[in-house]
Amino acid sequence: MSLNMKMEIGESVKGFRLPRYQEIPDVGLYLEQVAEYISEYLKPLGNITLTGSMISNYVKKGLVSNPMKKQYDRDQIAYLFFIAVAKMALSMDDIRLMVEMQKKTYGPQVAYDYFCLEFENIIQYIFGMKESPDVIGVDDTEEKTMLRNTIITVAHKVYLDKYFEKIRN
Repeated sequence: MSLNMKMEIGESVKGFRLPRYQEIPDVGLYLEQVAEYISEYLKPLGNITLTGSMISNYVKKGLVSNPMKKQYDRDQIAYLFFIAVAKMALSMDDIRLMVEMQKKTYGPQVAYDYFCLEFENIIQYIFGMKESPDVIGVDDTEEKTMLRNTIITVAHKVYLDKYFEKIRN
């Protein structure tokens, strides 16, 4: 791959950032608003999408709690961000297990904000914007290892998708 192409691929995710827990709207969003909100943030990554029907299926499968008065709150939206990303690497059953592990160890805000930091950290590393990934957090747990490995897998998939898209065009 030419240096120019590698730089172009890196540029496509430069500045990628997920909203932190406190930045997610807490007024309650309707199904299609949630799908648009999440998809807009994930757009720089390419093929990671979330539709209203996908969200409805996640609710039916119990991955996300039922909306109140057809509105999704901050916790539900945070879980949907994670699901939208993790589904690139994991089955729904494995995502359910990871969410169950998370619920036993950390609250939604801590877990989601950590996920955001780690995802951005790994994306920057995989796309060549830093020499090595940063160490995020202070404790070393099996849950963190599982999350990091999931994120690394997704980041490599995003990179490969972008690479193949570039050489096709």
